[in-house]
Amino acid sequence: MALRGNLRDFTITQLLNLVNLAQKSGTLLIDGPGNEQASASFREGKLAYARIDQEDDRLATILHKAGKISVNQYRAILERASQMSDKELGLLLVNAGYLSQEEILLLLQAHYTEVIRRLFTWVEGVFRFENDVPPPPDRIHVRIDLENLIIEGARQLREWEQLQEEIPSLDIALKFTERPLRNVNLSLEEWRVVSYINPKNTIRQIAAAVKMNELEIRRIVYGLLQAGLVELVRPEGAPMPVTPPRMFPTDNREEQKSLINKLIGRIRSL
Repeated sequence: MALRGNLRDFTITQLLNLVNLAQKSGTLLIDGPGNEQASASFREGKLAYARIDQEDDRLATILHKAGKISVNQYRAILERASQMSDKELGLLLVNAGYLSQEEILLLLQAHYTEVIRRLFTWVEGVFRFENDVPPPPDRIHVRIDLENLIIEGARQLREWEQLQEEIPSLDIALKFTERPLRNVNLSLEEWRVVSYINPKNTIRQIAAAVKMNELEIRRIVYGLLQAGLVELVRPEGAPMPVTPPRMFPTDNREEQKSLINKLIGRIRSL
């Protein structure tokens, strides 16, 4: 029976730890946010292959993005070798002296590792682990130890918990403070977010507009908050929140305990 669950209850890091400790073989299938899907295949506790389904992960594309083949070479491969599997193409390139086997494996290891890093940002979704599903036979498989990825994922999980504390809800808006932006160096992603900042737009709406997941948008908003460039505000037009009645006349925990004990003693004396 396949292992199934929700990413809110079982994180990617915990899944990798399970695969690593049990030396499992099989494929982890994930339905993530925004209808994204991903898969990661393992052999005896080692990462063999990973992909996000909507992306082109053919060897020719990976080599082109890494600058290992030119645009003309890339187009020629797609035109003349489109029916080749990645394994066949890799062997052809090695035999022709374009690349060594080690270069190809290192590039694929870096690519698969980056896919897993991106999956660490998936905090919503469902998964299942299929023991009897091997890596795709037409792709080149690698063997990547999971320990370093697990450590990295644990660090990112702590970051996520901190960001949730600082920004507990995405259904709140942002507005600029009086500090000018002209003397601040912002990244391209930060400028994209800044362009949508308006008390009418919630952080969730901004994230959807710039196509960022929850972790990515929280990182950028947290940075802008720490820099004093923006502040959190109630969205314009949103109803005023209902303040629940206070259960205690004090917020001090020790005083609350004392009041409870006095109340219990009073009830017992009746």
